Amino acid sequence: MTKSIHARDHHFGWDNTFPPKVRITPGETLLIETIDASAAQITADSQLKDLINLDFSRVNPVTGPIFVEGAQPGDAVEVTFLEFHGQGWGWTGNIPGFGLLADQFTDPALFIWKFDKENPKIAQFSNGAKIGLKPFVGTIGVGLAEKGLHSVVPPRNVGGNLDIRDMSVGTKVMIPVEVAGALLSVGDTHAAQGDGEICGTAIESPFEVLVKIDLIKAAHIKSPRFQTAGPVTSHVDKAGYIVTTGVGPDLMVGAKEAVSRMIDHLVKDYKLSPVDAYILCSVAGDLRISEVVDVPNWVVSFYFPRSAHE
Repeated sequence: MTKSIHARDHHFGWDNTFPPKVRITPGETLLIETIDASAAQITADSQLKDLINLDFSRVNPVTGPIFVEGAQPGDAVEVTFLEFHGQGWGWTGNIPGFGLLADQFTDPALFIWKFDKENPKIAQFSNGAKIGLKPFVGTIGVGLAEKGLHSVVPPRNVGGNLDIRDMSVGTKVMIPVEVAGALLSVGDTHAAQGDGEICGTAIESPFEVLVKIDLIKAAHIKSPRFQTAGPVTSHVDKAGYIVTTGVGPDLMVGAKEAVSRMIDHLVKDYKLSPVDAYILCSVAGDLRISEVVDVPNWVVSFYFPRSAHE
């Protein structure tokens, strides 16, 4: 029998004194209900004012903690993502002061996406651009050994806000355990995201996630490790990509330049507003480090799927 944990059993931040909400024996399945990254402050009917009035003390909720029987420091929890069941909507926002190009995009913006909750494959943007969907878990982590309350926002060696879009169906992720029972929590589910999540948000969307939880004794891994069930680059790229680059001695500067040049391209050739192009880049484009050996300059590339506009 599959156990379940409701979204009401969520918390903000990591704290090893939080009492577990459910106990799991290794090998069991668990249905985890999540709420979106705004903790339901933004809904399917929200307007821009809801983003402007966002209470940042209530962002990035995670459902849990989940006590894994037998888990001890030095072990690893292994989570396999089996199914994602959504509600057919999500949101992407530009939040002033947040995101790769925060200095360029200083005004708030909000877009509400709608899609088929039974078969989430495609969502359309306001200009008709088609975005391939790939539901995944943005935040998954376990309790820290260090005492006190720690923010969920930065990723850590015990997981957290990893925002790796390949935490999707079929993927198995191992997370190093630091406290007895592991105290696993899951949240920040997304309907889609590009590698880099460059505007700071993906398609933030509530999901029920069916997982299988196992325990690897004495794994002694230093940070999360995962394996996918198959290729990770064929979900929206059948029509190929448009690619811009940033070249120079600083990878962060290169990343900003590559994205900025893609935004310029989308604005010029597809008649998008700059902020709409920025949002599309966050949910569908991929930042990649192409070269880090040819001193003194490195190459960062930004890939945007041509299928969005074909």
